[in-house]
Amino acid sequence: MPSTIEQKIEKLRHELERHNYLYYQGKTEISDREFDAMMRQLIELEKAHPELLTPDSPSQRVGGQPIDGFKTVEHAVPMMSIDNTYDEAEVRAFDARIRKGLGDEEIAYVVEPKVDGVAASVRFEKGAMVLAATRGDGRRGDDITVNARTIQSIPLRLHGDDVPRVLEVRGEIYMSSAVFQQINKQREEAGEEIFKNPRNLAVGALKQLDPKITASRRLRFVAHGLGEVDPPPTQSYWECLKLFRKWHLPVSEQTTFARSIDEVIGAIEKFAEVRGKLAYQTDGVVIKLDSFEQRDRLGATSKAPRWVIAFKYAAEQMQTVLREVDWQVGKGGTLTPVARLEPVFLAGTTVQNASLHNIEQIRKLDLHLGDTVVVEKAGEVIPYVRQAVPEKRPEGAKPIEPPTKCPSCGSKVEKESDGPFIRCDNPECPAQFRERLRWFCGRGQMDIENVGEALVDQLIDAGLVRTFADLYRIKKEQLLELERMGEKSAQNVVDAIAQSKSRPLDRLLAGLGIRHVGSRVAFVLAQEFGDLESLRQASVERLASIYEIGDVIAQSVYDFFHGEAGRHTISELKHVGVDPKVEKTSRGSSALTGKTVVVTGAMKKFKREEIERLITDLGGRAAGSISKKTSFVVAGEDAGSKLAKAKELGIEILTEEEFLKRVGRD
Repeated sequence: MPSTIEQKIEKLRHELERHNYLYYQGKTEISDREFDAMMRQLIELEKAHPELLTPDSPSQRVGGQPIDGFKTVEHAVPMMSIDNTYDEAEVRAFDARIRKGLGDEEIAYVVEPKVDGVAASVRFEKGAMVLAATRGDGRRGDDITVNARTIQSIPLRLHGDDVPRVLEVRGEIYMSSAVFQQINKQREEAGEEIFKNPRNLAVGALKQLDPKITASRRLRFVAHGLGEVDPPPTQSYWECLKLFRKWHLPVSEQTTFARSIDEVIGAIEKFAEVRGKLAYQTDGVVIKLDSFEQRDRLGATSKAPRWVIAFKYAAEQMQTVLREVDWQVGKGGTLTPVARLEPVFLAGTTVQNASLHNIEQIRKLDLHLGDTVVVEKAGEVIPYVRQAVPEKRPEGAKPIEPPTKCPSCGSKVEKESDGPFIRCDNPECPAQFRERLRWFCGRGQMDIENVGEALVDQLIDAGLVRTFADLYRIKKEQLLELERMGEKSAQNVVDAIAQSKSRPLDRLLAGLGIRHVGSRVAFVLAQEFGDLESLRQASVERLASIYEIGDVIAQSVYDFFHGEAGRHTISELKHVGVDPKVEKTSRGSSALTGKTVVVTGAMKKFKREEIERLITDLGGRAAGSISKKTSFVVAGEDAGSKLAKAKELGIEILTEEEFLKRVGRD
C-alpha cells in the first residue's frame, strides 16, 4: 500500500495536471494564487522525499539544466508538408480529386484552424512523454524534449488507461497573441528591435539552450494529427480528436466536422468571422479527410499527402486616414511613435492606433499628417501601417518630424548615435516613472501582489507615489480613499508592499530600471558585490572586469549609482527599509578565489544552478562557455560539446564528487 505522503503527492500531481488542462480549455476552477500554492506544496513534499520525485511530475516543468545543443532525431513517420489554396474553386477541385480517387464511397472532412506556429511531433510511450521534435526537413528534426517539457499544455503523462502503447502526436507549438504583444512592448520600451510575428518568437524560444528561458515564454501546444500509433485506437480522425481531449491533449475548439464540400465551404466562411478574435495567430484552415483507411488508399505525392489541403485567407487590408502621431515614453526613456487613425474595422476588431516603431520607419514610409494609409494586421495580431497612398495626400500636408522635447516632462530629447530610437534622459520624467513603477512591482522584479497597472495609475494620479520609496510609505487609510478600494483590498496591498522588502538584491536591481540591467546581469552584480553600498563604490573599471558585464553595462550601472537621481533613489529606499544583502556562505576554502569554472552535464546530488551558486559563493566565477581562461570544468552525465572542447584545450576536468571534495563540501 502506498504511504500517506505518497498518496498526498499523487493527489497533488493529479489535481495540478487537471487544473492545468482546464486552464488551457478556458474553464478555470481556481485562481493562479491557489494553483501556485498547490505547486509550492508539491515541490516542498518532493524535496522532503526525493525518492518519490518522478520525471512526469508537474513540478518538473519549470525548466531543467541548460543543454549543450540540439540532437537530430529521425521521425518514425515522416512529417510531410501540405498543399495550399487561396480560393473556393480550388477547394472544390480538391474535393473532386478525392471523390475520383475513392469512387462512390461516402466521405467526410474535418476542418480545423491552421495555427501559425512551429510544427512538432510529441511521442508518448505507455502514456509518458518521451520525445518531442521539430518538423525539420520532414524526415529528421531537432530533439526539443527538454524545452517541450516546459510547455504547460503538453501533458507529461496522458490521462486515462486506454492510451495506445505508442502514440506520436503531431501538432503546433505557438505563442498566444497576448504574450507576444507583452514581450514586444517590453522590447520596444527598452529600445530593442521587436519581433515581426508570434511564430518567429516561438521558434526562438524553442531554440533556447536554457529551458528556463523557454518556460518564461509561456508557449502553448495544439494537437492536429498523428505519426506512429500502436495500436490504432480508431479509423476516424474526428473520433481520434475526441480521444485526444479525453487523454488531456489540447485540441482546437474551432474544429468542425463536415459531411460535404458545401459544409466545408460553410466552415471556411464561418471561421473567417471569428479568427481575428482568437487568442492565437492563424492564417487559414486545414481540410482533412476523416477516414484513416481512405487516407492510406489515396497516399501522397512526392511532397504532400493527397487527402489534405490548406485554405489560406488573403491578408485583410483597409485604407484609413492618419490624423496624428503621438510619442509615448517608455520606462527607459525611449520615445515610440503611435499613429492615431480614423477608426476602421479590420480582421475582427476596430483599429484606431498603430505603432510606427521609430522615426526611421516613419521616414521609410514617407508619412505625412492627413495621409491616407494602408493598414494591415501583422499576423492578424498587431495593426501596422504598411504604406501611404501619395495620390490621396492632401495639399500642403506636413511630413512627420521627431519631437525635440519630451512630451511628458519637456526635457530635450536626443536620437541614438548608433540606432533609430529617440530618448528622454531625464530620470525624473513622470511618464518614465509611471512605466518604471509598473515594472518595479512586476512578478520578475519586486513581485508586489495586488499592485497592478490600474492601481499604479491611481497611486500616481492621486499624488501618493512619486518615487519607489513612496510606495513603502503608503498607509491603509490613504488607499481607502481610492476608487473601488475596500478594507480588505487595502490591507492586502499594504501587506504585499511590506513583504516585498524581503526580496533578494538581484530582484531589486532588476526592478530599478537601470539601462541594460536585466535579471541575469542583476544576479551577477548581486553575487559579486553583495549589497548596494559595495556596488555604489565600484569603479567603471571594476564593474567592467566582471564576467558577463563589459564596458557598456559597466558605464550604465556606474552612471545610475553616481547620478543625482540614482543616488536619491537608493538613499530613499534604504531609508524606508529596502536594503537587501546577499548572505555569503562561509568560504571554508579559498580554492575558487579568482577561478573561472564551467559546469556541464547533469549532476547527481545537486542541480547545475546550485553548483554554479556554490562556485560564486566561494569566490569563483560560474561561466557559461569554455575558453583558455577556464580554470576547470565540472562535468556530469551526458556532458557534450563543452566537455569535448575542454579536453581539446587541455583544461582540468572534475566530476561532481571531485569538485565537492575540492571545496570541502563532500
